[in-house]
Amino acid sequence: MSDIKVRGLTKNFGNVRVLAGLDLDVAAGELVAVLGPSGCGKTTLLRLLAGFEEADAGTITVGERTVSGPSIHVPPHRRGLAVVPQEGALFPHLSVAANVGFGLPRGEREGPRVTQLLDIAGLTTLARRMPHELSGGQQQRVAVARALAPSPAVVLLDEPFSGLDAALRATIRAEVLEMLRAAGTTAVLVTHDQEEALSLADHVAIMRNGAIVQQGSPAHVYNAPADLEVAAFLGDTNVLPGSARDALVTCVLGRIPTAPGTPDGDVAVLIRPEQLTLGDGKPAAVLERRYYGHDTVLRVQLVSGEQLLVRSTLDTVAAVGSTVLLSVTGTAYCYPVGI
Repeated sequence: MSDIKVRGLTKNFGNVRVLAGLDLDVAAGELVAVLGPSGCGKTTLLRLLAGFEEADAGTITVGERTVSGPSIHVPPHRRGLAVVPQEGALFPHLSVAANVGFGLPRGEREGPRVTQLLDIAGLTTLARRMPHELSGGQQQRVAVARALAPSPAVVLLDEPFSGLDAALRATIRAEVLEMLRAAGTTAVLVTHDQEEALSLADHVAIMRNGAIVQQGSPAHVYNAPADLEVAAFLGDTNVLPGSARDALVTCVLGRIPTAPGTPDGDVAVLIRPEQLTLGDGKPAAVLERRYYGHDTVLRVQLVSGEQLLVRSTLDTVAAVGSTVLLSVTGTAYCYPVGI
């Protein structure tokens, strides 16, 4: 396994700047999810890492080896990297076992490495099947096993679960993660799916307008987003005006502890829907109720007019038209205003 260091990576297509001095760190053996909206440059970053495109500036280092830099462009087949594309891209005329062994030297394509990966991927009983005889999830596992077969330094995954139905996606994600962990492989997952990134990755890199705007653990980027745009991209938000002083912020919901380092003054107060609890505090009218099975989301309106989202796991949640009492748990993350 190898680490990856990207520094100052820049890529233009004509007059359009797609990557703007991007920096990224991936520790050896980690899975890092690069998360961002469509058009932010995620796929271009992956293609530069793989060597399919040449950078205009910056460096890419894999382990101790610079594979992209000034006057350096190591071709894809010499980088020791493997790519799992969106649709798996299996060879339709080859069996499962033959697909898995395709990247190995000819004499090893029916050897113990293929047997080992079929076992890790749970594909042993499907070894002789053809790709068209597999489900979408099985095809993705074959694609990952094929990528792992040559023992690459890094595996690059390009939104590999986007074509799967919702019921299957979580299961296949877990299976693929287990395969990567078993192989001890460094991996970079490119995705626009927030749930996917937060649930799978060791670290998440948030990408916007061709640059990484925040990188950290899933809990850190969710609970302490770099700005309100990152916060909104990662999940539902409630944003209220407030005034911070002495590690407390005052807003329409009362006085709430703030995150360490919050400066005094006027701020925008970020409160996630799951931080709002029912049963005590400020009165609010229930305007809307959406049931999701694992939780229920209410849209409520305070007496002062502000509308908020509340996520609750309680079995009994107030009906539309009723009044609830709201309080805040945990700390509020605040952002200075007027800057």
